[in-house]
Amino acid sequence: MRKIFSKTFEELVEENKKQLLSDPEALKKIETKLEQKHMEYSQSK
Repeated sequence: MRKIFSKTFEELVEENKKQLLSDPEALKKIETKLEQKHMEYSQSK
């Protein structure tokens, strides 16, 4: 039987964001990916 979630999707996203923001390693990975995407986008123009 499935557990019924009492939290809304938005609440789960907020919770996830808070956890990510308190994790320096995760922030570093996100930053790196964003930089890569930015470079790829700049080169395609």
